[in-house]
Amino acid sequence: MNDNSLRSRSFLSARRFALLATTIAGLGAVVFVLAPNATSPFVTAAQAQNLTEKVQQLPQKPVGFADIVEKVKPAVISVRVKIDQPASSTDSDDASPFPPGSPFEKFFRQFGMPNMPNGHEIITGQGSGFFISGDGYAVTNNHVVQNAENVQVTTDDGKTYKAKVIGTDPRTDLALIKIDGKDFPYVKLSDTTPRVGDWVLAVGNPFGLGGTVTAGIVSARGRDIGAGPYDDFIQIDAPVNKGNSGGPTFDVDGNVIGVNTAIFSPSGGSVGIAFAIPADTVKSVIAQLRDKGSVTRGWIGVQIQSVTPDIADSMGLKEPTGALVSEPQKDSPAAKAGVASGDVITSVNDQPVKDARDLARKIGTMSPGTSVKLGMLHQGADKTVTLTLGTLPAEKEAANAPAHEDSGSDMPKLGLTLAPSSKVSGAGGSGVVVTAVAQGGVAADHGFQVGDVILDVGGKVVTTPADVSKGLDDARSSGKHTVLFRVKSSDGTKFVALPLGNA
Repeated sequence: MNDNSLRSRSFLSARRFALLATTIAGLGAVVFVLAPNATSPFVTAAQAQNLTEKVQQLPQKPVGFADIVEKVKPAVISVRVKIDQPASSTDSDDASPFPPGSPFEKFFRQFGMPNMPNGHEIITGQGSGFFISGDGYAVTNNHVVQNAENVQVTTDDGKTYKAKVIGTDPRTDLALIKIDGKDFPYVKLSDTTPRVGDWVLAVGNPFGLGGTVTAGIVSARGRDIGAGPYDDFIQIDAPVNKGNSGGPTFDVDGNVIGVNTAIFSPSGGSVGIAFAIPADTVKSVIAQLRDKGSVTRGWIGVQIQSVTPDIADSMGLKEPTGALVSEPQKDSPAAKAGVASGDVITSVNDQPVKDARDLARKIGTMSPGTSVKLGMLHQGADKTVTLTLGTLPAEKEAANAPAHEDSGSDMPKLGLTLAPSSKVSGAGGSGVVVTAVAQGGVAADHGFQVGDVILDVGGKVVTTPADVSKGLDDARSSGKHTVLFRVKSSDGTKFVALPLGNA
């Protein structure tokens, strides 16, 4: 047998082998298992070397997190607060800082909130935080230190310090505090966005037991939990409990990817659904709190809503993306730039806008006075406007349009009774007032209420019930499946798409 024949048989035999490659504690081990039909247990040296190199190139992941914890845990602090408050007969364990009936109050329980026995005037609370600089600046949640008369910090080595609140931002639930001293261990906010499935570590002080570490993965990103207009939470499944508020969530490199702020908890304990404020949001907010003690945000001055599939269909849009302008506020930057009701804002500085929340976040991260280019769909055509951002008002005011029932025209297919605004006391002089809504009707299903004022239908101004009927007929004649109503209610002005099949 010549050399060529021997090499050929060896190669064919090698193809009958199954290769099992494992990585154990960072060491590559190659194990060859003889296949049942193999005639030779040998492979060429070149093949073996190639396989070994491939195994050594596999990503190395830590078997445990002890090294990371040892590195970051000294920067995590316990935050205790005292708040002077009159005694209340309400059990504070159920108290919520959010308005009754809000989505956050209904479905999400804040953790790390103060507990106050009945009959006492001093509330004590427990939360977490972490140093972001060696000179004593630390991050925690606004709801941990809000209205606190006294803030006390305990470090990982057991030392206790008095802390000063530098600034808070209720809209993102972030706060910056300062401890006098130097050479504190600190951690860095991550420069990269975590991926769904990445390992994470949550460090905090649940139940006041002391520093505790839990592990999990990133379950989702971009979560909107109804806490505010800038919701963009990272969802993690690491067990997070009461007292973890303000504590950091780390990646496997020891960088902070988020600040723990809320959990979904029907039982009061962790069910594996926790939410963290992303590091990029923390960076932006904390920088302003450190410089000015408060946060100012850009403002264009429009009421907006997301484009639903029904709205997209009624407007002839290919996809339900962008932010639909319900109404520009008078003398706002948007109004001065020519933004009108019915426009769909599709981009900010050439960056696509997914929905209304995405637009609010993009504008909210910019400073007042910034020049911004908005891409829009205006009356079916692309349009670009440039405007200078104003300052977001401290409180958002919503116009309330009172209305009283008056005799009107029935529209049974919609489940509405309508009357001209001029005939309804207090309704103003424009639009058509909803004076009755049939339960179970299509209009009721889409949120119409008594007192709502229909301003236009299908892009045309209406002043009588007959105008509304004509708008429906015109939309049906043009082959549309839905028709767009612009409606003014106690919550502001919005667009509502009603299916024509029921009208």
